[in-house]
Amino acid sequence: MITRSQDQTSTAGPPETFTGDVRVDTLFPADATAPYSGAYVTFQPGARSAWHTHPAGQRLVVTEGVGRTQQWGGPVRQIRAGDVVWCPPGIKHWHGAAPDSAMTHLALTGVRDEQNVSWMEHVSDGQYHGPVADDDERAGTPASPAV
Repeated sequence: MITRSQDQTSTAGPPETFTGDVRVDTLFPADATAPYSGAYVTFQPGARSAWHTHPAGQRLVVTEGVGRTQQWGGPVRQIRAGDVVWCPPGIKHWHGAAPDSAMTHLALTGVRDEQNVSWMEHVSDGQYHGPVADDDERAGTPASPAV
C-alpha cells in the first residue's frame, strides 16, 4: 500500500505542547500490525517541544539543520542532520531547533496501551539556553584527556 504525499496531513504544532513555529507532517499512524507512527517535525529557530515522555519510546532521525535535545537532569545536547536520537520509554525530555537554525527530524514513535506521548510543562527559556554539552559528550563518549 502507498500513501501519496498529497493525502498526508500537515498541521501547526499546538501552543499547548510547543514553543515557537513548528510544523508536523504526519506520514503514517500506528496500527495493529505496526505499533508506531511516523512524522516529519520541522522546528523554526528557537522552537521546541514541551517536556514529555513516551510510554514505548521514540527515535528521532535528524534530516536537516541543527537542533537541541535534553533529558531531565542531563545536559542540553546539540543534534545535527544525520544524528539519531533515542528517547527511552518513560524518560522526560524535549527536542527542538537551535536558536539560530531550523531543524527537521523524522519521529518514529511507539504506542503502548493506545498512548504515544504524555505532555508536561513547557521548556523555560533558561532551560533551553542552558549550557550545551560538547561534541564528545553528545556522542556519549567521555572526552579524551589532553596528552
